Amino acid sequence: MMNNLFSIFDPSTNLFNLSLNWMSTFIGILFIPLSFWLIPNRHYTLWNFTAKKLNNEFKTLLGPNSFSGTTFIFVSMFFFILFNNFLGLFPYIFTSTSHLNITLSISLTLWLSFMIYGWMNNTQNMFIHMIPQGTPAILMPFMVLIETISNIIRPGTLAVRLTANMIAGHLLLTLLSSTGINMPNYLLIFLIIVQILLLVLESAVAIIQAYVISVLSTLYSSEVN
Repeated sequence: MMNNLFSIFDPSTNLFNLSLNWMSTFIGILFIPLSFWLIPNRHYTLWNFTAKKLNNEFKTLLGPNSFSGTTFIFVSMFFFILFNNFLGLFPYIFTSTSHLNITLSISLTLWLSFMIYGWMNNTQNMFIHMIPQGTPAILMPFMVLIETISNIIRPGTLAVRLTANMIAGHLLLTLLSSTGINMPNYLLIFLIIVQILLLVLESAVAIIQAYVISVLSTLYSSEVN
């Protein structure tokens, strides 16, 4: 039972000795060229509207001292995570964002680049973040230790937050669907309604988690400027 339940999160499933589960991550690349030759439609208009809104918001979060074009990194990350979150809601498609290989790779890469840039170019500013203003002298060593630990675990918390939210919803949907076999017919209608509501909730979670990861990464980036 447990093996069947968690098999939806197992990336080792293969066909002809080829691990094809990760291929779903790259399906989104096939849709990118469409915007260059198709007549603009509602999908293209909505995509551009969302990208512009996110770009303006990330510019505000980064502040006036940010480099030009930095926001495109976080906008691209938002769409990448959003696409993979939504793709996992379809049957028999592996959710790559429910695996730490993907989420930790994204968060750790960004965090390391922020840290390397900050300590090389804004060393004094990085030391200032270690001790909040007004901290008593006797508490300064403890505050440095606490701030250092909280800074180190940031990529882990970003990765685990996204992974846990994706796994929790998918497991709940799988558990409920597996109970439908033993249910009487009059309860199946109620189960279907609950499943539809959970699917709507998971769609909202997919959008919210992509936005939260992008915003938090932007805030972490603004601290090193």
